Amino acid sequence: MSIERIQKVINNKELNKENLSFLIGLEGEERDFYLKAVGENYVKTLGKKVFFRGLVEFSNYCTKDCYYCGIRKSNSHSERYDIDDKAIIDAAIFAHEHKYGSLVLQSGERSDKAFTERITSLLKKIKEVTKGELGITISLGEQSEETYQEWFDAGAHRYLLRIESSNRNLYYKIHPEDKKHNFEARVNCLHSLQKIGYQTGTGVMIGLPFQTYDDLADDLLFFKELNVDMVGMGPFIEHTETPLYKYKDDLWPIQRRFEVALNMIATLRLLMPDINIAAATALQAIDPMGREKALRYGANVIMPNITPTANRKDYTLYENKPCTDEGADDCSNCLSIRVEMAGREIGYSEWGDSKHFFKRTGKE
Repeated sequence: MSIERIQKVINNKELNKENLSFLIGLEGEERDFYLKAVGENYVKTLGKKVFFRGLVEFSNYCTKDCYYCGIRKSNSHSERYDIDDKAIIDAAIFAHEHKYGSLVLQSGERSDKAFTERITSLLKKIKEVTKGELGITISLGEQSEETYQEWFDAGAHRYLLRIESSNRNLYYKIHPEDKKHNFEARVNCLHSLQKIGYQTGTGVMIGLPFQTYDDLADDLLFFKELNVDMVGMGPFIEHTETPLYKYKDDLWPIQRRFEVALNMIATLRLLMPDINIAAATALQAIDPMGREKALRYGANVIMPNITPTANRKDYTLYENKPCTDEGADDCSNCLSIRVEMAGREIGYSEWGDSKHFFKRTGKE
């Protein structure tokens, strides 16, 4: 009976909250049937191409104190680092020379003038050294609209700002409730990014304490209502040096979090067939083939880590993060093989912009 219901939902696109929650919670043979069906269908509409985004996690200094994150301000055991500008530029040159279409700059959240001005300078320099050929995504937290505009004008054209949970009550169970961690402010930032003209992305953690399938269904509907262009989401993995660690015994088993994360990717692909969806590194922290599976079932973006190897181990948003001891070349070669194993092909030197963005804005 469930197989018939799955087929009906897929064929008729009856993607209301009840059906989304049903799909997200699938297990066993029914889940296998569902994932296979989505994987086959999405390739027909979106093609087999997967786009590389060279990821540079250039600093783990953060002014936020999120209850789940290993680089939260209050974690005194975190080894802090800040990669110098030359190393960041060198990473951009590496990405360009190795035919990655794009670069991602990511760090802990700061909004002081020294930080924002530094990013503006870096963006301009990256554009210069790569002759404007390298696409740039940034994931640098909440900023003023003026700062977002300045960075956009300097060369960034995609921005990822994860909401982590679209349920306001759950948001404040995983963040302090204060001026630094304001749900409405974060949502307003997403609107500002869209207004300026960024390809705008967000995302959530899957398998949080207190979270339900209905919450996750609402997350997907939030993405749809916000009309985002890209999503990065993955399983919640607890970190010992965070307040949420005390709920470790109440979490779904780690394998179940992984399964539900893939269900979420497949269901989002059904709901928003032309957006970009990233295969999160956290999937590989649970399953050695985690990112390949995500590519099979709906993801079309993968992020080789090109952060200098010496610093990778300290960007610990969660524990058991994979690939922390590899060089950039190792990571690239490994992911090329993984993409092929997933039956996909790499769009070398392509920005891989979100098709949804062009539909949403009418731009070409």
